Amino acid sequence: MLLRFVNRNSRYGLSQLNSRLTTSSGRTYANSVEYKPIRKVLVANRGEIAVRVFRACNELGIKSVAIYSKEDRAHLHRLKADESYMVGVGQPPVQAYLDIDQIVKICLDNGVDAVHPGYGFLSERSDFAQAIVNAGMRFIGPSPKVVQQMGDKVAARVAAIEAGVPIVPGTDGPVTTTKEAMDFCQKHGLPVIFKAAFGGGGRGMRVVRKMEEVEENFQRASSEAKAAFGDGSMFIEKFIERPRHIEVQLLGDKAGNVVHLYERDCSVQRRHQKVVEMAPAPHLNDVTRQRMFECAVKLARHVGYENAGTVEFLADESGNFYFIEVNARLQVEHTVTEEITGVDLVQSQIRVAEGMTLPELGLKQENIAPNGFAIQCRVTTEDPAKGFQPDTGRIEVFRSGEGMGIRLDGASAFAGAIISPYYDSLLCKVIAHSRDLQSSCAKMNRCLREFRVRGVKTNIPFLLNVLENQKFLNGSVDTYFIDENPQLFNFVPSQNRAQKLLNYIGQVLVNGPTTPLSTNLKPAEITPFIPAVSQDYQETTSSREERNIKFTKRADDVRPPQGLRQVYKEKGPEAFAKAVRNSKQLLLMDTTFRDAHQSLLATRVRTHDLLKVSPYVSHKMSNLYSLENWGGATFDVAMRFLHECPWERLEEMRKLIPNIPFQMLLRGANAVGYTNYPDNVIFKFCELSVQCGMDIFRVFDSLNYLPNLIIGMEAAGKAGGIVEAAISYSGDVSDPKKTKYDLKYYLNLADELVKAGTHVLAIKDMAGLLRPTAAKILITALRDKYPDLPIHIHTHDTSGNGVASMLVCAEAGADVVDVAVDSMSGLTSQPSMGAIVAALRGTALDTGIDLSTVSDYSAFWEQTRTLYAPFECTTTMKSGNADVYSNEIPGGQYTNLQFQAYSLGLGDHFEDIKKAYAEANQLLGDIIKVTPSSKVVGDLAQFMVQNQLKPQDVLDKAEELSLPKSVVEYLQGWIGQPYGGFPEPFRSKVLRNMPRIEGRPGASMEPLDFGKLKDELRASVPADFPVTDKDIMSAALYPKVTKDFLSFVSEYGPVTHLDTRMFLTGPKVGEEFEVSIERGKTLGIKTLAVAEDLTENGEREVFFELNGTLRSVFIKDNEARKEMHIHPKAVKSDPKQVGAPMPGEIIDIRVKKGDRITKGQPLVILSAMKMETVVQSPVDGVVGSVDIKMGMKLEAEDLILCLE
Repeated sequence: MLLRFVNRNSRYGLSQLNSRLTTSSGRTYANSVEYKPIRKVLVANRGEIAVRVFRACNELGIKSVAIYSKEDRAHLHRLKADESYMVGVGQPPVQAYLDIDQIVKICLDNGVDAVHPGYGFLSERSDFAQAIVNAGMRFIGPSPKVVQQMGDKVAARVAAIEAGVPIVPGTDGPVTTTKEAMDFCQKHGLPVIFKAAFGGGGRGMRVVRKMEEVEENFQRASSEAKAAFGDGSMFIEKFIERPRHIEVQLLGDKAGNVVHLYERDCSVQRRHQKVVEMAPAPHLNDVTRQRMFECAVKLARHVGYENAGTVEFLADESGNFYFIEVNARLQVEHTVTEEITGVDLVQSQIRVAEGMTLPELGLKQENIAPNGFAIQCRVTTEDPAKGFQPDTGRIEVFRSGEGMGIRLDGASAFAGAIISPYYDSLLCKVIAHSRDLQSSCAKMNRCLREFRVRGVKTNIPFLLNVLENQKFLNGSVDTYFIDENPQLFNFVPSQNRAQKLLNYIGQVLVNGPTTPLSTNLKPAEITPFIPAVSQDYQETTSSREERNIKFTKRADDVRPPQGLRQVYKEKGPEAFAKAVRNSKQLLLMDTTFRDAHQSLLATRVRTHDLLKVSPYVSHKMSNLYSLENWGGATFDVAMRFLHECPWERLEEMRKLIPNIPFQMLLRGANAVGYTNYPDNVIFKFCELSVQCGMDIFRVFDSLNYLPNLIIGMEAAGKAGGIVEAAISYSGDVSDPKKTKYDLKYYLNLADELVKAGTHVLAIKDMAGLLRPTAAKILITALRDKYPDLPIHIHTHDTSGNGVASMLVCAEAGADVVDVAVDSMSGLTSQPSMGAIVAALRGTALDTGIDLSTVSDYSAFWEQTRTLYAPFECTTTMKSGNADVYSNEIPGGQYTNLQFQAYSLGLGDHFEDIKKAYAEANQLLGDIIKVTPSSKVVGDLAQFMVQNQLKPQDVLDKAEELSLPKSVVEYLQGWIGQPYGGFPEPFRSKVLRNMPRIEGRPGASMEPLDFGKLKDELRASVPADFPVTDKDIMSAALYPKVTKDFLSFVSEYGPVTHLDTRMFLTGPKVGEEFEVSIERGKTLGIKTLAVAEDLTENGEREVFFELNGTLRSVFIKDNEARKEMHIHPKAVKSDPKQVGAPMPGEIIDIRVKKGDRITKGQPLVILSAMKMETVVQSPVDGVVGSVDIKMGMKLEAEDLILCLE
């Protein structure tokens, strides 16, 4: 509807009314209303409503004036006005906007002739309205007398009774004491509702259903009301169950005309605050609707109401309705009325204040008709996953939804805006208008999904759930809607990947690598060339860059050739073993994806680079026995240093390599850890591994302790995997002087493993001790004894004899040998793939692998290896060394020991460490040395060198030495029983009276409670962060590492998508790069600058350009913060550290040091955004320290107190 507004220079300088009007209350209107144009309007408010009034003034040609507190000096509303002035200097943030004297002075000093109060703050304070009038200005709202009468809920009830409007039983006057509240509740019964007597908006409102809660709730409600409105007086009334909240919008003029602009349904509420409003009210009986209109208009005329206002009702299911209150001001939700009626309420307010009448504005009741349906959603900075706790901070990203039928009213919604804890959490009002409720909801849903808000939490996920609720879409809602639909709180967490990645890059730029670098070398600035798969495969991807990303999948019609995995999946493990044994060619297992980089690059190769070459391996090397690509040290290193999920690594590799069997290293009863676990953990681990794509389990024990081996075999077999039992090799079967681990020992052990049901038998030569002569003896004996059993040989090339030994094994009857691609072979890695392929070419054992394929594969890894220069073993190890036959150091441990020696300042003593390793091995009883037993020997060796101890010194001083923990636990029996028993008297001297474990350690352990672990893990991460079964399994093995990893991912997002150089050391300033976060979604990032100046919180601002838009993040400078006092944060995983659940100010401390408290007991009270929250104790305990003071302003998670 188009409405004609009168020009201020029109003939209506004085509006003449020909009749004399008298209200039912006796008020008489004059027969003439003076029209006096308004030239300048001050809005005594902030935020969205201030901007709304400024816009109306601008359209009417009226100058606007803003006031702002110190905390709002950067707020948008002060910039939208023609003039702006600070108010309340030296006062608290809320009190600044309640300073009537200062506001009046600003008006008088700057030629203001009218004041609009907005809503909240002083909008319903009659003394404010009177002060404006007394100063010779106009108050854009009802008269002071009406403001007082309607603001006093008791007086408003009296007026309603006088006007014949139905009411709810309540107090006769404002209540100020808990005794009065208790008296009313005892007289009228419960439930009751407490309301602020001099304000609304849900502030100071509480529903009480238990008598014992009356006192506490009254105090909290009164305190909130005083903070929000300057008066803590309360009004109490009976609480109507299951009502709808319907309000009627009114507009009156100075001549006594009153019209209604139809109703709004505000039933969707939380904590008595409206969340979603709609107009008109759906399914409201027309008779009831008209009666409401009549009552509202009658009440307005009775009190002589002028300007805009709202009469609120509660309506029950029977068509009865009851007066609640009159809001003698503009409402937050006035927007939906404007949309359906076409009436600009704010402009109408100003015009009425100038003296124009409703008929002159074209606002006659018969001319006002609703058109369509409108809904409003209040987007707030509240976290619905945490009970709608207000969130504060800096908005890092803001992008709103727009389009046909969408209106946005906001003021603080822009990138860089600071959301403070001092004011209301409203960020933006979104209004959708369409022909009916369902189409309006569709527009609103689409619009909210377009929003991107980063830096602070919002209630958008909750609003989306409301908009998709069938009951809401049908319009069947009441004030219990939210409480009775808990599914509204099931949220799909926002990924926020781009901003999290910027935070990670900023972290690296400010504080250095998050992964400790082992050398001073830097990653090469290179993009490795990925060898081509096939022309058909190339055509399934649009670009080389797309082939590089993690989520690339081959087209269904371009499948790699079938491999041995198809035999296993279709016919089972036994058929797989038979196919391996029947193979005429020598089969190879490629260790490049795991053991090779563990030996050469400290296990630091990332999934990002493994996946790049996976399609090539799948298509070109389909006849491999298997890929060793998982388990062992890669599991914890992935989480600990690479910040990626090992399970996701396995799943993603499986997607790209469906045809080649995967093999993992299973440490028997140790799984992929360094200690023993309950049996149910081992079984669950194997089950989940198979589900994620694992095929072959190379099961071993670090001491060849049979009970530990068999439990691993049983777990792998029950999971449906291929069991490859491994005998760890030590000694020398070709040397008659070495009698402990002779041929008989290995044959006996093999016999036990065959009886236990192994599908494949493996010899695990960790140190590369299997000389060619010994290889021939051992493999020949095994083949003669087990002619139908596949035999698999693993070795390391530390001595340089690896190729020769593997060729001998093949000639002696081994079916499979381990190799690494040429550029990742040698030294402490495996023998060269290319060398063995070339050596057997054209023979009966020809591998069937093309040498050119190996060369292309090797070229990729030769380039990729340079990205990991900080971990390059050749920094300290220039060649292999045959002294491994003396010291027996496993290949993977050899380079790690060397790095450790350098980091401990023992780099010049590495030869001494190698000699000490051999001596430590003898002290411990000449044991099998594989992780974790090899670590025991290595720890003792370094201990001896550091403390300049000889073997005899260790024996002599064993009772007094503080030996490494791993040594003590080994001697206790925590990793099993060594062949030949523990060394005596060394063991007895070290252990003295310490407990000893006899037999298999895991046999006496209680089963792990996975449900309890799940709850603990969920409690350690943000509420909206998903915790999967795989995370729980990881936590069962590595509790702290997993919690740290999940915390990292929740903060920094999918860092796995970053190129390796960016991940390790970050980009250069000015450098541009791309990050593909999923198929079809690529981020373009450019690093612009790092600020030199620190913020008061010890942060540096880092500037980026993301997809062409400016972004910045604030990163805490860890070094600089050491010299600053920063309030500590509570550790989330520690229930005895109580942190602030939200930002706010401490207004009450209920406990002191030494107090004994119980779970749920109130500890402190926080006030934020004019809402108070009681922080309760999470557990029973004694207060150990109180880390806060009265009036202290806290950020979320700041430490409040510690419990003992």
